[in-house]
Amino acid sequence: MKNSKFIIDKLGKLFEQGIISSKDLSSELFNILKSKRDEVVFKMKLTSKEETDILIKRVENLEKKIEKLEKNKLKKRTTGVKKP
Repeated sequence: MKNSKFIIDKLGKLFEQGIISSKDLSSELFNILKSKRDEVVFKMKLTSKEETDILIKRVENLEKKIEKLEKNKLKKRTTGVKKP
């Protein structure tokens, strides 16, 4: 209810200012919604898509390194055993 009241108030102010064309109205509405979205994201401390992609790549690289180290450790164990 609070959010709908906020949007209605913003639209009322736009009409008071004389924004009549639908193009101006839609662009202003998108700007209002984007700013509210940004506020919510900031409050929730979420990351952007770019930051998420970077973190995913870093995790993948670390997983590959771990797999290599585990394979090397297994090879050393099997080759280190001497048969009489």
